[in-house]
Amino acid sequence: GRPGCAGRRTQRRWYDQWKEFVETGDQNSSSFPGQIDNSELFEDQDSYHLKERLVENEDFMLVPAEAWRKLLAWYGLVEGQPALERKVVDLPSTLKVEIYPVEVYLCLHSNMDTVITARFSHSLQEVMCREFSVQQGAECRLWMKSSDTSCERLRNVHVSVLDACLTSGMTVIMEMRNADGTWPSSKPQIMRCSVEDQEYRGQPGVCGLSNLGNTCFMNSALQCLSNTPPLTEYFLRSAYLEELNFTNPLGMKGEIAEAFADVIKQMWSGRHHSVVPRIFKTKVGHFASQFLGYQQHDSQELLSFLLDGLHEDLNRVKNKEYIELRDAGGRPDQEVAEEAWRNHLRRNDSVIVDTFHGLFKSTLVCPECHKVSVTFDPFCYLSVPLPVSKDRVMEVFFVSLDPKEKPFQYRLLVPKAGKVSDLCSALAQLIDIPMVVTDVFNHRFYKIYQADEALSCILDRDDIFVYELSRGVGGGEEVNQDEEVVLGLYLRERSHYRDYGSGSSSYGTSLFGHPLLLSVPRTLCTQEGLYPLLLQRLEWVTQTHSHTHTHTHTDTFTHTQRDTHTHTEKHTYTHAPQPYVAIDWDPDMKKTYYNENEAEKYTKHSSMDESQQQMSVQLQECIQLFTTTETLEEDNPWYCPVCKLHQLATKKLDLWGLPEVLIIHLKRFSYNKFSREKLDSLVHFPLRDLDFSDCLLRKKLTNGEPPSRYDLIAVSNHYGGLRDGHYTSYSRNKDNGQWYYYDDSKVTFATEDQIVTNAAYLLFYHRQDKIRHPAAPSPAASHAPSPDITSCSSQEAEQGGAACVTMETD
Repeated sequence: GRPGCAGRRTQRRWYDQWKEFVETGDQNSSSFPGQIDNSELFEDQDSYHLKERLVENEDFMLVPAEAWRKLLAWYGLVEGQPALERKVVDLPSTLKVEIYPVEVYLCLHSNMDTVITARFSHSLQEVMCREFSVQQGAECRLWMKSSDTSCERLRNVHVSVLDACLTSGMTVIMEMRNADGTWPSSKPQIMRCSVEDQEYRGQPGVCGLSNLGNTCFMNSALQCLSNTPPLTEYFLRSAYLEELNFTNPLGMKGEIAEAFADVIKQMWSGRHHSVVPRIFKTKVGHFASQFLGYQQHDSQELLSFLLDGLHEDLNRVKNKEYIELRDAGGRPDQEVAEEAWRNHLRRNDSVIVDTFHGLFKSTLVCPECHKVSVTFDPFCYLSVPLPVSKDRVMEVFFVSLDPKEKPFQYRLLVPKAGKVSDLCSALAQLIDIPMVVTDVFNHRFYKIYQADEALSCILDRDDIFVYELSRGVGGGEEVNQDEEVVLGLYLRERSHYRDYGSGSSSYGTSLFGHPLLLSVPRTLCTQEGLYPLLLQRLEWVTQTHSHTHTHTHTDTFTHTQRDTHTHTEKHTYTHAPQPYVAIDWDPDMKKTYYNENEAEKYTKHSSMDESQQQMSVQLQECIQLFTTTETLEEDNPWYCPVCKLHQLATKKLDLWGLPEVLIIHLKRFSYNKFSREKLDSLVHFPLRDLDFSDCLLRKKLTNGEPPSRYDLIAVSNHYGGLRDGHYTSYSRNKDNGQWYYYDDSKVTFATEDQIVTNAAYLLFYHRQDKIRHPAAPSPAASHAPSPDITSCSSQEAEQGGAACVTMETD
């Protein structure tokens, strides 16, 4: 799209089904998508508010406005659902579709009880002037009122909502200059604020960060960096001012460094319960478009961007020279390592390099000619793998042939690298029957799996239904398998009106309920033969009116496609087009006889109550895995200078030189083509004396004694799953040695036994030879009780209301 052009969204799985339908070219195919149905994108069907944290290309697809109009004309939209139209916004570094329009409240300073709700992207002042009928030419000021009841002046009144970092739920206040030239907010009675705010003097660094809207990932990373002593002290003494690099083409004109410095100085002033990192968030979004808006992101990705951005903004090397890299060529490792580090410093020299950069030894071996290539490469953090279980827990619904039984929900342990047949085998240990595995979506079979398909193509969020197939149908007699047909059974509700728009006199229909699979003799594949079988199969959803079945379905009819299908010898279903039967219900009959509540019920099998054992591992095991020899993947081969070919070489990483502050990233998030998962393993990491002497290669080869012991100073935590969650942090204050727990604007004391959890994601370690002893005594060491140190925002807001609002003066 282009700036200002409207884009629309459709639910991804409806889009995929439509795509399959179009590609098959069969207008009678069971993959016909039906009306566009975005119901899974909404929190509820009343307000039609979008669910939080929807992911593009996973939950929904963006389509141009013209394409949407075509789809709407061809298939229609489920009655009552709104079209999800979104603007394409032109931003400095990219074009971005605004998925979640910001909803803010507008009011005048003179009448703060009258509030208007507005949802928009662009200039604030012109909207407010129009809404409040402000005279043309009147001089106005805008204030942003955040949840902590304080107000920030919006200097640029023409700024967009995105640039202003406004989030849903915030209030924008407009005031007009008085006739005498004063501003209403400058009057003493309007300047009321709590005595606690005026007199607050707290422990420097013990300061929360307001959540601007899903920015806990940023707050968590900032708290960890704030409690990294060499970095914070560098900014507090303003050493960065002499090293700002405004000309570095890889940097951000010093703006990221200045914004970071501003946040750090506020946090360490001792004058704030919490600060609002709005300007910092705006700068990050300007230079890294992936962090624009208010969707949840990864604290490690933000940390990586920030360390790189600070480094380039503060790089002491103004003109980077070209350096040709040399292979080791048989030279001693010590010589090659020193050369690599000198070359690195010739192009990269900053406080980030001083504090966080270490050195790897990388060894590649060609599998053909056995050429050995040794290089030494700098690193800023260690991304270490976690031991991964070879098994996977899958939840499935089993649909029995017994028409009186509800579906059973099972929890199965299957091999991650297994096939659909392994899932069937796991279920067969509980119920030994022929079965077929399907993915049900939107009241139809989204996919019917073959036995040899990989389980990795089944996502955890898919609704997997396993259907029992009969060994023989018809009066208890055994029927030859070749004479049986597997049919899909769909339930459709007929509309009250005829579909004249399609040029036919037929009724429009919409699917409902769960589809069924049943195996029937080919000789019974007639309307007369199928009718009683289908009625019996639906008994469990219509059982309260079983005595009226015949009357209930008098007006129904069936339609069977003439497509063919095949079976394997083990009753495994092979999918081409799926033959199906559709039962069309008259709306009044459906309302009277179809029990919708009963149709949605299921029975939990005892396997659902079994707790999943949590894997536990030592941090040293993760580091050893990191240094294990591995073979390169096919999409990332190495070019062998001897063979003159790209080869799948073996690669080994070793630690050579360690930095003053070592960041360890625990790789909890695993992604591949078919699956995404978060590893909740409990990693036991030491708070003191993390010793690298056994795995530090430099020490082994040179018999030297480089410092290799570290103490923990901060942890970034992630709670929740892949698609949602919350970030917090534990950090040790450099001045008093006390641990604190940071949860956005809320800060509380923490004890050492609280820190090691399965939420730990980023670990910050300070080398012992560089650690200074705390200058101030720890508050935990006193006998006085340790009250929670919290932001006063919510409590003050409830008690003070509008009177608690504080505004600055010019």
